[in-house]
Amino acid sequence: MSFRFVLIVALVVVLGLAACGPTPATRSTDTGSSQAAPAPAATTAPATSMGDATKGKELFAGTCAACHGPDGKGIQGLGKDLTASDFVASQSDEQLLAFVKVGRRPTDPANTTGVDMPPKGGNPALSDEELQDIIAYIRTIHKE
Repeated sequence: MSFRFVLIVALVVVLGLAACGPTPATRSTDTGSSQAAPAPAATTAPATSMGDATKGKELFAGTCAACHGPDGKGIQGLGKDLTASDFVASQSDEQLLAFVKVGRRPTDPANTTGVDMPPKGGNPALSDEELQDIIAYIRTIHKE
């Protein structure tokens, strides 16, 4: 798959999400920060799920799949494989939520792709509850 094709698909997904995001009643009021916070330190936190994986699967497909692939196995040059990620395994749901809310800039020393992971996967309309649903789904596809 060419990089140009992947970039176009990612752009279409992001624009589609912006056009048909959640209703104002479900939008987060978190204004966030344009500065990326440092990634939480790796721990051996247990993987407990706070969200609804069924809802998370749909949200993942509309937001995260553009870079992490429809199956979560990553897209080369864009997003990491979430099914075998040591980072995902080492973080609690609360830590992953905090991480996804700020993302990871290419200048972050822990960024191994050189590609920006925008806050909330580029969809600022996602609420904490929706992010928790996505995390719950990621837990179902992650292989220990």
